[in-house]
Amino acid sequence: MRNARVAAAAVAALMAVGLTACSGGTGDSGDGGETTLTMWHNSTTGPGKQYWEDAAAAFHEENPEVTIKVTSIQNEDMDGKLQTAVNSGDMPDIFMARGGGKLADIVGAGKVKDLTDLIDDDVKTAFGDAPFSAFTVDGKIYGMPSSVLPGGIFYSKDLFEQAGITSEPTTIDELGDAVDKLKDAGIAPIALGAKDAWPAAHWYYFFAVRACGEDIITNLATNPDFSDGCWLDAAENLADFVATEPFNSGFLTTSAQEGANSSAGLLANHKAAMELMGAWDVGVIAGLTPDEQPLPDLGWFPFPEVDGGDGAPGAMMGGVDGYSCSADSPEACEQFLNFISSQEWQEKYAVAFQTVPASQDATGAVTDPSLKPLMEAYSKAPYVALWLDTALGQNVGNALNTGVVEMLAGQGDPEKLVTKIIDASARG
Repeated sequence: MRNARVAAAAVAALMAVGLTACSGGTGDSGDGGETTLTMWHNSTTGPGKQYWEDAAAAFHEENPEVTIKVTSIQNEDMDGKLQTAVNSGDMPDIFMARGGGKLADIVGAGKVKDLTDLIDDDVKTAFGDAPFSAFTVDGKIYGMPSSVLPGGIFYSKDLFEQAGITSEPTTIDELGDAVDKLKDAGIAPIALGAKDAWPAAHWYYFFAVRACGEDIITNLATNPDFSDGCWLDAAENLADFVATEPFNSGFLTTSAQEGANSSAGLLANHKAAMELMGAWDVGVIAGLTPDEQPLPDLGWFPFPEVDGGDGAPGAMMGGVDGYSCSADSPEACEQFLNFISSQEWQEKYAVAFQTVPASQDATGAVTDPSLKPLMEAYSKAPYVALWLDTALGQNVGNALNTGVVEMLAGQGDPEKLVTKIIDASARG
C-alpha cells in the first residue's frame, strides 16, 4: 500500500498541539537572477484570498528578485488539479497539502521537496512536533503546517433557543432530541452539503471514531484494516441516525461552501441550526453571512458520544492544513514558507481565516468565541484521528466518501458501504 509510507505518529500526535484557469510550472529564473514562483491555494474569496495576496506582496518587498504568482482554486477542485499536475509533471512550485496518504502519494511520485532540513529552527520550536506529523513520510517532512483543524458541530445559539434547546447535546440520543425540537419549531436541524461527498462522509468518520478503538483508527495510514466489526457498527449507527431525517431538504444536491444555499450558507443565514465540519467552518460561515462578518451567535460542541463503541470518550477527528514545495522548486519556495510561518504572519492567518494557527505563539490571535471550546476540547482529547479520506489517500478515500453518499441516497446499505471500502483498500 502506498499509504504505508506515512508514519503512524502522523495521526496520533495531532492531539499534542497546544492548544486545513490555472497553470503550474516550476519557478524560473530570468535575467538578473529574478525568480517567479507559482502558488496554488484554496481561498477564493474574502480575507483568506487577500491574505495570500498580501503575503506574496510582503515577501516580494523583502526579496525584490522573487515574484509569487498566486492562483486561487476552489477547495473541491484542488485534489483533482494536483493529480493532473502530478501526472503531467507541470507542478506548481507551492501548493496546498492535506497531509496523510494524499501527500504520501505525491511524495511517492517524486514530486515533493524534502523540507526536513529547510525549516527554520525557530519555526519548528514555535510549532512543536505535532503539526508536522501529518506531513511526515518515512521520517522526513514534506509540508509546512498553516493551521490545525479539529472537527465538531457548529450551531446557532439563537435557533437553539428558539427551539427550546437549553444545553449542548453530549450524546447521540440528546442530539436526536435536539433534532426533534428543531423540527417542531419549523427549523432545519442539520445542514449537510452531500453534493461534495466529503461533508456527508464526515458523519461516518465520527461514528467510526466512536465505534472503533484507537489502534484501529490511528493506524489506518500504515495498516488500513477494515475487518473489525466496528466499521459495520459505525455504518449502522449512521443509518439509524439518517433515518430520523435530520438534514436539510435537498441535502444530496447541496454544496458545502459555495454561496448562501450551501450547507455553510444555511447556517450563516439561520436557515439551518447545525453543521458538522472542521475548524475552518468559522471563516467560511463568516464569508457567507449577509454582512460578511462572523456569525455572532455561532457556537460549537464536540461530536456526541455513542453508546457501545470502543472509542475513548472525547476522541476527535481533525487535520492540519499546510503547504508543500514541488521537488524542482527553487530555494525561494522554502524561504516563503518560513516567511509565512513567523508569528506575525501566523497571527494574520488566524485572523484572516478565523481559524487555529499551527504556531503556538500565534494562538492569542484566535478571538472567535466558537473556537475557544474547540481548542479546549482539542487539547484535552485522548487522541485525534486524521480525517479518514486524508489518511487513506485519494483512491480509497474517494471510494469511502462516495459510498457514504450512496447509502444516504438509498442506493446502498451499511454492508455495501463497508464492502466498498474493503474492495477499494485491496486495490490500493
